[in-house]
Amino acid sequence: MNPLQQKIYDRFVRYVSVDTTSDPTSSITPTTSSQISFAHTLAQEMKTVGFTEVEVDEYGFVTGLLPANTDQKAPVIGFFAHMDTVCDYNGKNVRPQVHPQYDGGTITINADKKMFLSPQSDHNLKLCIGDDIVTADGNSLLAGDDKIGIATIMTLAEYFTQHPEIKHGPIKAAFTIDEETGTGIAFFDVEKFGADFAYTVDGATLGEIDCGNFNADTVTFRIIGKTCHPGSAKGFMANPVRIAADIISSWPEDKLPETTDGEDGFVLFKDIEGGLDKAEVKGIVREHNLEKFEHFKQMLCDLAEEKRRKYPAAKIELEFKKQYRNMRDILKQRPQAMELLEKALRENKVPYRLTQARGGTDGAQLTLRGLPTPNIFAGYENPHGPYEWLSMGWVEKTFHILESIAKNAVE
Repeated sequence: MNPLQQKIYDRFVRYVSVDTTSDPTSSITPTTSSQISFAHTLAQEMKTVGFTEVEVDEYGFVTGLLPANTDQKAPVIGFFAHMDTVCDYNGKNVRPQVHPQYDGGTITINADKKMFLSPQSDHNLKLCIGDDIVTADGNSLLAGDDKIGIATIMTLAEYFTQHPEIKHGPIKAAFTIDEETGTGIAFFDVEKFGADFAYTVDGATLGEIDCGNFNADTVTFRIIGKTCHPGSAKGFMANPVRIAADIISSWPEDKLPETTDGEDGFVLFKDIEGGLDKAEVKGIVREHNLEKFEHFKQMLCDLAEEKRRKYPAAKIELEFKKQYRNMRDILKQRPQAMELLEKALRENKVPYRLTQARGGTDGAQLTLRGLPTPNIFAGYENPHGPYEWLSMGWVEKTFHILESIAKNAVE
């Protein structure tokens, strides 16, 4: 690794040694106390690299200001990364291992478990010839999502502080809670943060820029049945388990996650609970186009009505809850964030694609609350599992993109 990559990597190793797994079943904010502890650790480090006005608020958000070092007018730019890791896979005892100067062959994550990476299984590895590749040891996720984002932002602030000849305007940083549960950013005080626009450093592949995302709601079917002894059930019983299965199997197969890609939407049925007295089916609705999104929801309403007619003895209720909406249109109306980002990508000779994320980001919610926030690649791949990896070459590119954004904003 070159000295810059080594600095970022050393920070990253320290950060992933702290377990900050979030908990979607928790009713508190943040959902795990370890995020609060990590927040205070980051706050102390922020002060040493040049941030002022450093604060950990009541919810655990860490914010700070890197003051402008020029009298020239410049917007206030925000950089975001999240502290928590996903609960889907073990986030404890993360042990990064470096695979230096990748030669294009197979990378061994864990020989005993027969865990490997190769260009055949991970096509983007072929873009990383010569880079140092980082993985975990096969017993945990890597937590590149998103602690490599934190490490990059922190190192950028240190770099600017050590090089006052590089002029930049005011830079705000925020390290956020519960991104993986989708619940944390709702508690973030956008007005107090005071940025004109911002960027989440929380994407994956080099050059992929998320400037749009799904419209998203949750959907819940609640089924109250009519039960009796099965020996005398004819003409009387309404079995919620059977009705739940019928609802799920009746949804069109070409509108499921496993049959769609790109900007195609889907409905995912992800949880079933219940028995002969009642049952509940939970899912999510996703679609980039708002008109199609509303059509999906109407299709679900029609499905519920169809099953009410089919099972008149049962009570079937349907509920939607709003999660987030597509940020694409707002970024077009307030283009400065994207203009500076695209200029930085061109300057650093990074081929890029403007993508519509098949998911949601903190940036999507921030954008809809008045802070335009596209999502920049952070340099990791395969998040949320033991095959996660990152390229230190990609991470360095992210660093220079953020540097260029800050410098060009003064111009």
